[in-house]
Amino acid sequence: MLNESFPEVKFNELNTIDEKELKRVVIVSEYKGKWVYCKAKGKDTWEIPGGKIEPGETPLEAAKRELYEETGAKKVQLKPICIYSVFKPALLCYAMIEEFDDLPESKIEKIEFFDDEPKNLTYPQIHPKLFNKVLELMGKIQ
Repeated sequence: MLNESFPEVKFNELNTIDEKELKRVVIVSEYKGKWVYCKAKGKDTWEIPGGKIEPGETPLEAAKRELYEETGAKKVQLKPICIYSVFKPALLCYAMIEEFDDLPESKIEKIEFFDDEPKNLTYPQIHPKLFNKVLELMGKIQ
């Protein structure tokens, strides 16, 4: 059941917010025509790869690092899509993953490939909106 009081997801164009104000990155990722989702240890839900931008890191550096840490992606084409915010501003990216390494030791238990967005999401009030925004801005029709 969706929480009706959950804050709205707001979208802004790239470069409308100073890069230093961005706190997180989320990377909607594709591999050979399938969508890549990860499952954290101890959870039964799926999420889009992403995480915090570390001090001294650019948002794109954070996106590449998080994508590697959460999926093992080692060769990737990364494209910034837009800025979004729920509580704090974040960068939304699209990644075309070309090659994986073994999943590094992290909080992620496994990744899986889906034809469409999975139903059992960790953040059901946010991730479908991010996924659909990437499809919209990448010119894909669902």
